Amino acid sequence: MEGIKAVAFDIDGTLYASWKLFLRKMPFFVSHGIFYLHYGIVRKNLRRTAPLPDFYEYQARLMAERLHTDVENARQKVQKICYDGLKSSFDHIKPYPDACECIKAFKDAGLKIGMLSDFPPDQKGSIWGLRELCDVCIGSEESGALKPSKYAFGTLALKLGVKPEEILYVGNSYKYDILGAHHAGMKTAFLMRGFRKIFNIKAKDADISFKNYRQLREIVLK
Repeated sequence: MEGIKAVAFDIDGTLYASWKLFLRKMPFFVSHGIFYLHYGIVRKNLRRTAPLPDFYEYQARLMAERLHTDVENARQKVQKICYDGLKSSFDHIKPYPDACECIKAFKDAGLKIGMLSDFPPDQKGSIWGLRELCDVCIGSEESGALKPSKYAFGTLALKLGVKPEEILYVGNSYKYDILGAHHAGMKTAFLMRGFRKIFNIKAKDADISFKNYRQLREIVLK
């Protein structure tokens, strides 16, 4: 694509299949079902807030209200269950076919590589060896706002040192990844899955809709 200087990626559901994590951790998710129900509501509300000076503090306060506990206990529960509780699983989950090769090809072509996830990237360890290729690897929580907030994407662009219009953002969520990056002025690539992939239903606001990483590499580098 003309004018692209960087390619950035969402992680969860974009570099690997989310259902594999759910399947592997199903007993864990079930045992903490009530907690995750409250956590999902809190995160949904946080997506609508303005950038926060201390995202984790505010998240803990909202969780404390829902769990009827103190803020510090809520913060520890989020850390233990949502962040640390899933770490070990990523050693056993493989990325999508050709995803790593695609990113390495972009790096070899002189493009900057970024990652922007709604969860701390440290949760995924080395991210299948891709972290060392990244010029920037951050969680959107660092910006004080979750995707689709333009502030999360703006923080990514600022750290990459590249104008938003010179970034191609790759994601699997139309609402959070594609629309968020699009409204921030970036070009977008949408990973089609499920029925969209079967029936070739492209995302109307995405510059690229692709079915696999081999196809994405050919489109970007042709």
